[in-house]
Amino acid sequence: MSSVAVLTQESFAEHRSGLVPQQIKVATLNSEEESDPPTYKDAFPPLPEKAACLESAQEPAGAWSNKIRPIKASVITQVFHVPLEERKYKDMNQFGEGEQAKICLEIMQRTGAHLELSLAKDQGLSIMVSGKLDAVMKARKDIVARLQTQASATVPIPKEHHRFVIGKNGEKLQDLELKTATKIQIPRPDDPSNQIKITGTKEGIEKARHEVLLISAEQDKRAVERLEVEKAFHPFIAGPYNRLVGEIMQETGTRINIPPPSVNRTEIVFTGEKEQLAQAVARIKKIYEEKKKKTTTIAVEVKKSQHKYVIGPKGNSLQEILERTGVSVEIPPSDSISETVILRGEPEKLGQALTEVYAKVHIEFTEGEDKITLEGPTEDVNVAQEQIEGMVKDLINRMDYVEINIDHKFHRHLIGKSGANINRIKDQYKVSVRIPPDSEKSNLIRIEGDPQGVQQAKRELLELASRMENERTKDLIIEQRFHRTIIGQKGERIREIRDKFPEVIINFPDPAQKSEIVQLRGPKNEVEKCTKYMQKMVADLVENSYSISVPIFKQFHKNIIGKGGANIKKIREESNTKIDLPAENSNSETIVITGKRANCEAARSRILSIQKDLANIAEVEVSIPAKLHNSLIGTKGRLIRSIMEECGGVHIHFPVEGSGSDTVVIRGPSSDVEKAKKQLLHLAEEKQTKSFTVDIRAKPEYHKFLIGKGGGKIRKVRDSTGARIIFPAAEDKDQDLITIIGKEDAVREAQKELEALIQNLDNVVEDYMLVDPRHHRHFVIRRGQVLREIAEEYGGVMVSFPRSGTQSDKVTLKGAKDCVEAAKKRIQEIIEDLEAQVTVECAIPQKFHRSVMGPKGSRIQQITRDYNVQIKFPDREENPVHSVEPSIQENGDEAGEGREAKETDPGSPRRCDIIVISGRKEKCEAAKEALEALVPVTIEVEVPFDLHRYIIGQKGSGIRKMMDEFEVNIHVPAPELQSHTIAITGLAANLDRAKAGLLDRVKELQAEQEDRALRSFKLSVTVDPKYHPKIIGRKGAVITQIRLEHDVNIQFPDKDDGNQPQDQITITGYEKNTEAARDAILKIVGELEQMVSEDVPLDHRVHARIIGARGKAIRKIMDEFKVDIRFPQSGAPDPNCVTVTGLPENVEEAIDHILNLEEEYLADVVDSEALQVYMKPPAHEESKAPSKGFVVRDAPWTSNSSEKAPDMSSSEEFPSFGAQVAPKTLPWGPKR
Repeated sequence: MSSVAVLTQESFAEHRSGLVPQQIKVATLNSEEESDPPTYKDAFPPLPEKAACLESAQEPAGAWSNKIRPIKASVITQVFHVPLEERKYKDMNQFGEGEQAKICLEIMQRTGAHLELSLAKDQGLSIMVSGKLDAVMKARKDIVARLQTQASATVPIPKEHHRFVIGKNGEKLQDLELKTATKIQIPRPDDPSNQIKITGTKEGIEKARHEVLLISAEQDKRAVERLEVEKAFHPFIAGPYNRLVGEIMQETGTRINIPPPSVNRTEIVFTGEKEQLAQAVARIKKIYEEKKKKTTTIAVEVKKSQHKYVIGPKGNSLQEILERTGVSVEIPPSDSISETVILRGEPEKLGQALTEVYAKVHIEFTEGEDKITLEGPTEDVNVAQEQIEGMVKDLINRMDYVEINIDHKFHRHLIGKSGANINRIKDQYKVSVRIPPDSEKSNLIRIEGDPQGVQQAKRELLELASRMENERTKDLIIEQRFHRTIIGQKGERIREIRDKFPEVIINFPDPAQKSEIVQLRGPKNEVEKCTKYMQKMVADLVENSYSISVPIFKQFHKNIIGKGGANIKKIREESNTKIDLPAENSNSETIVITGKRANCEAARSRILSIQKDLANIAEVEVSIPAKLHNSLIGTKGRLIRSIMEECGGVHIHFPVEGSGSDTVVIRGPSSDVEKAKKQLLHLAEEKQTKSFTVDIRAKPEYHKFLIGKGGGKIRKVRDSTGARIIFPAAEDKDQDLITIIGKEDAVREAQKELEALIQNLDNVVEDYMLVDPRHHRHFVIRRGQVLREIAEEYGGVMVSFPRSGTQSDKVTLKGAKDCVEAAKKRIQEIIEDLEAQVTVECAIPQKFHRSVMGPKGSRIQQITRDYNVQIKFPDREENPVHSVEPSIQENGDEAGEGREAKETDPGSPRRCDIIVISGRKEKCEAAKEALEALVPVTIEVEVPFDLHRYIIGQKGSGIRKMMDEFEVNIHVPAPELQSHTIAITGLAANLDRAKAGLLDRVKELQAEQEDRALRSFKLSVTVDPKYHPKIIGRKGAVITQIRLEHDVNIQFPDKDDGNQPQDQITITGYEKNTEAARDAILKIVGELEQMVSEDVPLDHRVHARIIGARGKAIRKIMDEFKVDIRFPQSGAPDPNCVTVTGLPENVEEAIDHILNLEEEYLADVVDSEALQVYMKPPAHEESKAPSKGFVVRDAPWTSNSSEKAPDMSSSEEFPSFGAQVAPKTLPWGPKR
């Protein structure tokens, strides 16, 4: 027998009120009574209405009546009111239209906030803004700026406080502007004004003004003071190695900035709290006054070359003398010729300091000689000599060297990219290899090291050089537009070519050079193979780069693309072309097809056929003379575009320029095509009547004469007639044809003038003139270049000079009469120039000749053109050293004469230095000045050695940028020299800019160094290790917040390091920031020390409810009461014990709250357990026979056969109302 208990809501309520079990209505369904099952409403009673709930309010809360806590929305709403007098847009015909509405739409799109506008009775504007907090704040700022009239006010605060208003990276200023909905303008650093301008609403301005004044008031507590102290006394104030000033800074907490010796400033700047600053200033003043009274000076002469030894590396020697004797040593600047060294100090200490200055042994290695010079006290020199001799003997015994000759043009290939080859040889054979710099043009390479390694390195270098001698270099001309394609994305394609031809080096030009030459270098056969391969690749690229544009109406683009891009993909694959469609939001209708010409035409036809099939598209061909096409198209296509737009967007296609075709194609809807055709023909007719054209013919050699020098003759004809005269271009086939365009009468007049000129040119005459034979050579040299130029310029006139050897001065001219006369005049001008010609010598050292010439002689060519002179450079002297060496003569008298001759003119320039300039005197002088201006000059700039590597930059990027910017060469000395001098070489005009730029960079780097030093301040805080986890926070949240807020680095002790104190936390950063971070940590520690822990008994059955899903509920309680709550682990001795930690008052409030929750949740638990007793059926009533399930009548799903029975296991169809249900227990009994 099977039975199911049906428990209605009323019976359940009666049971809870304490009625006896006999009064509960129970319906038993026997197997015989299955034909009459209960109704759906009886089995599943509806939830009580609102009134019912109120009536039974006094009943304990049941499983159905639990309240669900609302989720807090992330969207907020704010309302702003703009009074009528402050509204920007008052006069609107209809609310919600015009500029105001557009602005609101823009704000909504930009910020993502939702805006609603309404007008109040007083015509004020109410704006409701909804959205996320940051979106609402941005929208509010925009509303105030764009819909409300703006007022402005100025706030004067000290200039030095402005940076605190801006904040780091401008964050403070942005936050202030958002918070107050204003625009705050701060004057630039170079502007002397201290006024901050605030623009916005009155309310916003007041808020912003208040905030700015608060920031300024905070900074007023700090002070800045400047103290003038003579430069000579700065070392005494700084102390040896800056120790004295460091001590004062540490004791007073004041920042003291003493200008470095290289900066010619006397003021010392103090920054800090007013009281401490006053103490620091007083101490410095005291030191200054004492030293002024007690010190005296002596001056000694020390050779300029010895100054660097007195200074020592990074000024260490000066600091040592100051530390030992208390005497300051003043060295003159390196650019000064003075050799006087001044010692300043107490009189009794000066003698000792002077001894220190002279008591240094100076060791100097002489360049190019086998000599080492030692200077200093005798005893010290002897000791140093013994040590050096010992080192030399040791090197001779252990080391070997060899010198080999390899052509200097191969040196850079031996070195390899970034020194890869030479470094490999050095490391492999443990040798040192010296390759001379390019400027020396020397072939000698020196190898030093272990004897065996030297021989192996020599063998490998000679093999490499031999291989390079057999190499071939070939230049391949490839259009620059293909370079990127050949290289490929991330160099993939060029890598494939290099892998295919590994022995060939392929160099592409820099894109900025606009060069088309690609250089191949390697073995001859491999270079040839690589050339053919790349030429074939380029040919394929040229063939595949044909491009045509197809105008297609925008509405048909989606049909051409097809579903999921099927159509366009098919056309691309079948035609093997690249098809680019314009973006959806673009106004363009043009589809671009790229590939082989035939394939592009096929793809074009297919795309046009799709358009034709889809719409009523007509195509009409109109014949219009090709000469009118350009005038119909108009400037940048404006005229033809206006016709297309006027006629409904039809497409008008003109033939390619130069094709000679007159056919113009119009495509579009039938009615629009006819309209466009009429307009086009009408416009062409207009152009034809107004634009009359005549063609005349003249020999090509006459054209230049007709045009005249600088176009003077043809311009005269144009101006007098108003007609336009077009001469054939170099690529035109018909070179005789001259076209005249314009109004008919103007064209006829111009035609008449030109024909008269041509007729004169056809009238050939022969004439002669007398030219002195000494000038003949000038006209006929360089294969008669001057005569060729005269013939080209003057209508092909023939000029014949007498044969060389004859003394005739008769020159014959044959050609058109006007041309002959003009040519005679020109020859006469040239002769006058030659007779007035002088030769001027310009002495410029040979080493600068290449620089003066410029790339490919461009600078000399420019001077030659500008001044109409000839410039001849001397032959290069390969070995200029021999001229300096005295010649050895056997005959003593001759040698004496030679010496006397040399002594008479020691300053005379060498022949190889003299550049000869020929031309008119005044032009030669001007050209000489121009040449001398091109001679590079070298200046030296003092830059501290420790800054050199920052000036060079990563892989030389910094120094390269400066050299490119100032067009100079900057030479930084080798690191081992530890020199402070940087040499700048270049044109005198560029040197000042380069020097200023370099010094500016030095100032930047010094400022960065100072900043780094300030940032490296360290502070230790002692904190009990038990508080460390709390200071770190969950996933480091607390410590990360402190780090970011104070811009510091915080280091906790390593737990595994036993030697490290476990209670020390180290803070690194600016001193002020480290102190603020320390205070923040100590504040947390103080709070933690005040905390208490209390155990509270809490029924374990309600723990899960209090914790909530994924701990959300308990986290909310902990955040609300600022406490930590710990629940017992499973298997704990007391499962009810819960620990609450926090401040005493917070702990008590939290305990009260969770006990209230326990009481509430426990009632639900008790009710649930009581209910389960009645829900579980007796065991004897269970039947082993298979059940048909629970059946009811009048169910909602039976009324319509299409409805499906609800799934009882689905949480969507049977949702939970928040109450916990006992596991595996259903409210209507066990599941069958």
